[in-house]
Amino acid sequence: MSPSSSIRSLPSALARQDEIAERMAGRTPVVFLDYDGTLTPIVDDPAKATLPPGTRDAIDHLKTRCSVAIISGRTLDEVREMVGVERIHYVGSHGFEIRDPDGTLHHKGEEYLPALARSAERLERRLEDIRGTWVERKGFAVAVHYRRLEDPEQEPLVAAAVDRTAREEPSLRKTSGKKVHELRPGMEWDKGKALLWVLDVLGADADGHIPLYIGDDLTDEDAFRALADRGIGIVVEGEDDRDTVADYSLSDPDAVRRFLEALAALRDDASSDRP
Repeated sequence: MSPSSSIRSLPSALARQDEIAERMAGRTPVVFLDYDGTLTPIVDDPAKATLPPGTRDAIDHLKTRCSVAIISGRTLDEVREMVGVERIHYVGSHGFEIRDPDGTLHHKGEEYLPALARSAERLERRLEDIRGTWVERKGFAVAVHYRRLEDPEQEPLVAAAVDRTAREEPSLRKTSGKKVHELRPGMEWDKGKALLWVLDVLGADADGHIPLYIGDDLTDEDAFRALADRGIGIVVEGEDDRDTVADYSLSDPDAVRRFLEALAALRDDASSDRP
């Protein structure tokens, strides 16, 4: 397991392109990308987190040079619509919904759906008087957003409502991210497990391939840990300078776009060097 470091102490992936190229030498990258906070900035209204055209072009260009997958906490249909790039892997709901490039669908944890529906109803009742919160019913999760909370001193009340609901549905587990709490199926499944599943489906062996994951949130740490001693983790800097097990950092979503463009160019150079 890689040791953890503070995000802002990590070297920039853009500044260390030669080092990353050396780590990838002779192997084909498999690129995994988070969405919110990684490909787009975090915004108060998630519906307005639109993908910049230049980033979409970079992903579309890169997919012809290596396998690309988007892994998001959003539902599968939502993240696929927002990214709008065909013939890549899409992983929604933190890994519980997976769509292969050919359109084949895979689901994990369908037996938890009734508990999630009950939890959403309870949370909507319990939070209706706390202004600036909203409950999002996802396919395989229930999210409580409080980024627009009018009274920050009510944050403990929001957390208490989620904790109480989690106790009432012991088959679910609570996770937290940037101004959001979520209830998800209690099974051992997360972005890291989904990443490894996709690698297995692709037949991406350790000798011929190297996975690379770019993400910004606490939930992305599961993916970074899954790549320990096997791939490359790149964290996107946010508001908090937390500890991370990623190897490199990028300052913001625009830096992510530039890194993806550089990675595609590196793949072009590798192809031109072949006899």
